[in-house]
Parts: sequence; structure tokens; C-alpha cells
Amino acid sequence: MKVAQQHSTLAQLVCSECGQAVSIFEPQTFSPCCQQPLVAMYDLPQNLSPAILQQRVSTMWRYAEWLPVMDPENIVSLGEGMTPVIYPKRLTEKYELPNFFIKDESGNPTGSFKARGISVAVSKAKEFGFEGCIVPTAGNAGGAMAAYCAAAGMKAVVVMPSHTPDVFKEECRLFGAELVLVDGLISDCAKRVAQLKQTLPWFDISTMKEPFRLEGKKTMGYEIAEQFDFELPDVILYPTGGGTGLIGMWKAFAEMETMGWIGSKRPRMIAVQAANCQPVVERFYGKINSVKEYTGQSSLANGLAVPHPFAEKMILRVLRESGGMPVAVTDAAMIAAVKLIAKEEGLLIAPEGAGLWVALQQLLDQGLVQRDEKILMLNTGSGYKYLQNL
Repeated sequence: MKVAQQHSTLAQLVCSECGQAVSIFEPQTFSPCCQQPLVAMYDLPQNLSPAILQQRVSTMWRYAEWLPVMDPENIVSLGEGMTPVIYPKRLTEKYELPNFFIKDESGNPTGSFKARGISVAVSKAKEFGFEGCIVPTAGNAGGAMAAYCAAAGMKAVVVMPSHTPDVFKEECRLFGAELVLVDGLISDCAKRVAQLKQTLPWFDISTMKEPFRLEGKKTMGYEIAEQFDFELPDVILYPTGGGTGLIGMWKAFAEMETMGWIGSKRPRMIAVQAANCQPVVERFYGKINSVKEYTGQSSLANGLAVPHPFAEKMILRVLRESGGMPVAVTDAAMIAAVKLIAKEEGLLIAPEGAGLWVALQQLLDQGLVQRDEKILMLNTGSGYKYLQNL
């Protein structure tokens, strides 16, 4: 797989809360000062033309200068990124949504958007000389990490809720990962990872507890800009568990504005959660003071069953800065939407993605989104993996 030969312009890693910098030359988790996520900062060129991208590799590594892997030899790629933006003709006509689009992430390696963040995190683990990686997962991230560790010749330990559908477990085993099953949600898996990594000298790629998965996920923002001729949509709907993609796209938009690729206009970002597990909704509307107070339940949309997102402050910041909001949808409504979109468009999307369609209908009914706005929803994974759930 040919990958980019452009070199990273990574300049520093800073605390997302206070801006204090830490070394980019040694492995990092989250900020020691504020116990908040670290963010990668780059030496961004001013007024560089996006035309430079035209001759580049058709994966997310076309943006290698703004990804944190210093030596291109360390890039572990399975061809992730550059997923299509689909115009779902039958849905747009039937529901009078002339400017509605779906960016379909199901074509990524291992069938979900998780490939983006995991590709970068495993590449950095390789660059730092780790023998293996460990992750708590609700499903897709575990399979992705197992695959990328296999490609890198590294060991993988995946810690997953025991109620996760078998396909996600078998995927990890096929890629040679050690699978640890825990009774509970991903928050319980995170506690197990914290115990295990005390005795394992491996790189922990828990969501937002290291700075590199965010960088892989932000490439969705770069691609969206490219695919819409650098005129961003009015509204972006995104399924939000840990929130990495939401935060990542927002970061990409800021970087592109600095480089002169886009103006200051931004989409309203809509974070969609499962009714069974909606900590961001409750926190946004002031029903709780912190997501740490929240008690969630499992959802058949595994990726949304994240009761305590570590990056809660960053998620809330994106929603408020964009003029967006979080919305919760029921599991039953997600299943109905999976079936509707499959029958109408021939797309079998993940329940997390289908939840966005439900949320959009709610927002249209409430007048919070207008039918003629340019609306993009991101289907984050393949529905084939969820047939057991459905």
C-alpha cells in the first residue's frame, strides 16, 4: 500500500484546558496539569493551495503533514480514508431534502471509521518502539486495533463488554489479539485496562486518553471540505460516544482556516446519542454537573454506550461554538431507520449512523434544521456487523 511521503509538521502537544505543552518526543497520555486530553499542534503554512492534494495518495495519509507520524516509514496503513459522499436520491426526493448527503465510513478497513484513529495511534506506538497496544472498546475500535497491530507486527490486548455481539469478538481473535471480556459497559472495560497496563508495557489507546486517535479522526473534516469544494455543509450530524470524531472534525476546520483553505463559516454540529446512554445530552441541558455522575445502559448501537466520555469539556465546546446541540434517539427508532435506509437506498448502515436520520427528522419537525439546508450525516460503520443485534 503506497502511503504519503510528506513529512509531519507536528510542533507540540498541549493541554486542551490550559495550553501547557508537553514533549512530542516521548509517549504521552493526557495532560499532567489539568488531567484533560492533549491536542497536537502543527506548524501550519499560511495560504498553501489545496491544489497540492490532487496528485496525492487516495487515503487519509494525503494529509500527512498534519498528522503526527514523524517518519513515513512508521506509517501503518490498510488504505483507510477517502470514503465516499453519497447523494441518497430516493430519500432526498421522498423527504424533500434536496441538499442531504451521507458520508459513508463503512468502506474503511474493518468496516468502520475507527480505522482512521487507530491507524495513527498504532503508527505512533510503532514509532515510539512499543511492542503492543491495549484498548477498552465497545466493538469496532477493538477490531480495528487488532487489525492494525497485526499489520504492524505488534501484540494487541482488547478489553470488551461480554454482551458485545460475537462478530466483534471473533474479528479480534482472527487478527490474533488477546481478548478480555468484562461484565459491564466500556467504562468498566476502561477500569480493567488501567489494572492490566500496570503490568504490561504497552501503549494505551483509550479514547482521548492519548493525543493521536484524534488526529486520525480529524481527517474526516479535511475530506468533507475537499469533497464539498471547500464550502462546508450547514449542518453535520455525527454519532457521539467518546466524541473523538466530533472534536476532530472541528479541529480540522480550524486548521484549514489557518491555511486559508476555508473561511470562518462553520456547520452546526449535532451530536447524536442513544436514549439508553445520553450523558452529553443531560450535561448540555444542565441535568447533571458532570458526565461522571451519569449511569448509562447498553444500547444495540454499541459505539454509543459510553456513559463517561473523557473529553466531555471538548465535546460541549464544539456544540456551543458551532451553535449545535446533542439529540438522543431510541434503539427501536434506530432499527427502524436501518431498515428504511436499506430498503430505500441499498445501504446497510450501522445503527449509530441510522440514529442520525432519526435525529434529523426530530430537528426538522422542531424547525431547528431547515429542509433546504446543506445537511451531511456520517454513517460511521457497516450494518453487516450488527445483523446479530438487529
